[in-house]
Amino acid sequence: MEILVILVPLALALGLAGLVGFLWSLRSGQYDDLDGAAWRAIADDDPPQETPADVAGAKR
Repeated sequence: MEILVILVPLALALGLAGLVGFLWSLRSGQYDDLDGAAWRAIADDDPPQETPADVAGAKR
């Protein structure tokens, strides 16, 4: 039972640290653009390259 004297304040301190970290991330704008990162991950950076066969087929 004596260990509870250490564990309960430790658990409260860790919970408070997590809450402070979450509030800091809210204020610093970490959650402002939730969809942007998802679309940047799947978006193509480069336009598709044309092959000589594509160019020849377009001239007909």
